[in-house]
Amino acid sequence: MNFELSDEQRLVQSTARAFAERVLAPRAAERDRTGAFPVEELAELGRMGLLGVNVPAELGGAEAGTIAYSLAMEAVAGGCASTSVAMAVTNMVAEVLVKYAADDVRGEVVPRLTSGAAIAGSFGLSEPQAGSDPAAMTTVARRTERGWALSGSKQWITSGDRAGVIVVWARTDPGAGGRGISAFVLPRGWQTPGLTVGRHEDKMGLRGSSTVALMLEDCEVERGCILGQEGEGMRVALTALDGGRIGIASQALGLGTAALDAAVRYARERVQFKVPIANHQAVQFMLADAAPGLEAARVLVRRAAWLKEQGRPFTREASMAKLWATEAAWRACDMAVQVHGGYGYTKDFAVERYLRDVRVMRIYEGTSEVQRIVIARKTFEQATR
Repeated sequence: MNFELSDEQRLVQSTARAFAERVLAPRAAERDRTGAFPVEELAELGRMGLLGVNVPAELGGAEAGTIAYSLAMEAVAGGCASTSVAMAVTNMVAEVLVKYAADDVRGEVVPRLTSGAAIAGSFGLSEPQAGSDPAAMTTVARRTERGWALSGSKQWITSGDRAGVIVVWARTDPGAGGRGISAFVLPRGWQTPGLTVGRHEDKMGLRGSSTVALMLEDCEVERGCILGQEGEGMRVALTALDGGRIGIASQALGLGTAALDAAVRYARERVQFKVPIANHQAVQFMLADAAPGLEAARVLVRRAAWLKEQGRPFTREASMAKLWATEAAWRACDMAVQVHGGYGYTKDFAVERYLRDVRVMRIYEGTSEVQRIVIARKTFEQATR
């Protein structure tokens, strides 16, 4: 693995970073306060090719690879974590459709995602009683003359009230357990007949990212909108989640790095006992403890992204990256609040928002506990070969 970035990767990184600094960061505090969804920002990300970084060019993507996507996600998250959530899920949905959708559906739907015309994509897997255990889902799909009718409910759906394209999982064979689950795409998203958007979750952080429940009542899906083969839904979901964990690890890395940078700046400016607090060893040690964790996360994230880009197995590495990066970012954000002292506990400084935003990254796309289960299982498998 070569740690030197290619010219294309550097271009994607610099483009995303410039946009984050110019547009996202100045609006982040107000977005957190009002909960305004980043419609204009997502449209601009689409024009820059950042809603389909790892999507083929003929479908409107940048075709820049997984490492470039990771770099872009890190940069955008450092500017506004709420915007990065919608970006992450949209990229993930686009990649799922590239891999599993029928040719005509792929050609119609993916360009709408990558251009920003669909506003965002949504991933409808979790249910009120099926989060870490998606095989326990109760949403069902029954055959109709035109295709399928979906009935059930989904929970914790990012951008579900805005997404022009939604991927939904349902049981096509209730007696087959995990092998009886299939994945479907709703090309009209939240406007699909039979789909109702539930209440918005009042979240601790990521308040500019909408999170809603979706209710489906005989929601009509055409026959060609099934992804892959009937009964392959869990395979589709697990493939998507592996890649999605690289995105969340990158997101956490961007937020943790922003927190570390903010702590360094404040430590240089804040004077106590007649010297900047950066001169005090206690503060230096807090910064020194946070920095290696983020650098180690960067290596793990790049390694997982590189493996995916090479077409090699990366499930274990993606879980390791997600586990380590989100935990390291949490520690960095907590440290940044501590360095800011009492001011860090107020909304006058961004570190308070960073801490609230980063907390959920140890939960979504698989909790830290789930990542440990995946890592342990894969470690046992490799050790017995």
